[in-house]
This record gives sequence, structure tokens and C-alpha cells, in this order.
Amino acid sequence: MGVLEQVKDLENGEGIQYLLDSACKIFNSPLYVIDAFYNLIAFSGVPADEPFWSELLNTGTFGTNALELMADENVVSDVSYSDKIVRLRCDKWKSDLISGHIFNRDNIWVGETTMSEHIPFDTERMAAFEMLMVKISSEIQDYEYFTKQPTVFFENTINKLLDKTVRNTLVTNPQAQIIQYGLENYLYVAVVRVARDNILEKVHRSRLAYFQSMLKTRYKSFRYAAYMDHIVMLMSSKLKNFYEEPFWSQDYDLFELNNLYAGISSSFENIYELRHYYDQAVAALMDGINSSSGRRVFLWKC
Repeated sequence: MGVLEQVKDLENGEGIQYLLDSACKIFNSPLYVIDAFYNLIAFSGVPADEPFWSELLNTGTFGTNALELMADENVVSDVSYSDKIVRLRCDKWKSDLISGHIFNRDNIWVGETTMSEHIPFDTERMAAFEMLMVKISSEIQDYEYFTKQPTVFFENTINKLLDKTVRNTLVTNPQAQIIQYGLENYLYVAVVRVARDNILEKVHRSRLAYFQSMLKTRYKSFRYAAYMDHIVMLMSSKLKNFYEEPFWSQDYDLFELNNLYAGISSSFENIYELRHYYDQAVAALMDGINSSSGRRVFLWKC
């Protein structure tokens, strides 16, 4: 039986470790799974004689030096911009790697499965590895860790980008790509805040929390984070006609009942410019509130 048929025959429901152990025997190569934060989730097989393997297994993650090396060798970018699976090469490695994305039940990229290419990958082996990605993605769909991870991940990464603490953009390319994955074309930033009006702090917080809960349950395509006194949302260009979209029209009563206002930036493409467009959205928001126009949503005007 060929490798592709063997992978197809693997049963789901036995856990990630079962899939990795079985795949290790089928491909005769060690494998590991990491999450979007570069944390080790599982591995199988005798580690390849590579420094990064040792560091990953000993510490549970990649250190700064390993990540910067992979960034400098374009390994990080190759992973970031691949659709499904990709062959990774580095002059300082003894063998190439094959890596593929895994997705949670909301089709959000939540990690990578990587294998040492001890045996050259022909068309069948590549197809078998791609099938393994499907199996692993199916396996983790209901794992609480992976269903909750995107919310934590978006919050963490958006705050880093807004605070400009990202020092090496090459290293953070996978995180930037995960945030943008599934968002079409160019981007917008929307900033939502509660008008203070001398309300109690706990009331202010509860209104923002309620708004966040609505985003989580009804608008899963939005990437959002709490930042300062705002909820910051990253949206795609398919929502460019803001006043006609369900979020801004059908839920307009929600804005009025909770005394919420929103400012929206102009469009952009580079995720590392997020802070600039956040400032635009905040300016649009404050100018709109001060204008006393009776509206709740305000667009940036050049």
C-alpha cells in the first residue's frame, strides 16, 4: 500500500499524537506540531540532528536566534505565504523540511505541522502529507485550546502591533499572515468606544464586554482586541459600504442602547502600519462625537 493510501486509512478521533506516531512510521521521518505562538504541541520520532530540533524539544519553543535565522533564510516568509504545504530550505540545515498549515473549526490558521525530509518527497508523498494536514485539522476542530487560541492570539498580536513592540517584522510574518488570513484585499481599522458621560467604570467595562461577546458569537470574521478604552477591529474591504452592511445597520440599535460610537480608518494593505490607521480611526471617532451629528459611525475623511 502506498503512503497516500496509508495516510487516508488513518482514523480520526484518536488524538494528534496517534496521527503523528502513525505518520512518522509511514514517512519514516520525525514530525512536530507547533501553534501560532511557536509553542510545541506534539512530536514523534527521533529528532533530526539539527540545533533547532534540540531547542524546540528541550524548551518547547524556538528562541529568538533560531527565529531570526529562519527569517533571514526566508523560511518564515515561505511558511507565511504558502497556501497549503511548502518545502523549507536553509543552508545551515542538514536536510530540508516539509511544512503545512493546520486550521481550527472556524477555518483559522492555528499552527504548523513540520517533517524532516529524510527521503525525497515525490508527488505521492507530497499528496500524502497534504492529506495528513487535513486529518490533523479535522482532529483538532473541537479542541478547546485551538478554538480559544485565535481570540488570545489576535488580542496579543494586535496589541503588539499597536504598541510597536514588533522589532523584527520578518520573524512575526506568520502572525501577521494569520491575522490577515481570509480577509480580502485591503484592510480597514474600526475603533469602538463607549461615551463616558460620567457613567460608572464597571458600567463602561460591561458595555465593552457585551460588545466583545457579540463580535465573538456573530462576527467571527472580524479580528479584534481590547486596547486602551477601545475595541479595535480589523476588517476586510468586503465591508467597505459600511452603512449598508448588517453589522452597522441591523445592529445600529445596539450602538444606541449601549452608547457606543465607532470610527473607521481609510484603507491600507501593510499590517505593520496598523498603528497609523488606528490613529486615523480614533481621530474620526473623536471628530464625529464632537460634531454632535446624531450618527454613531464615522469614517475618516482625508
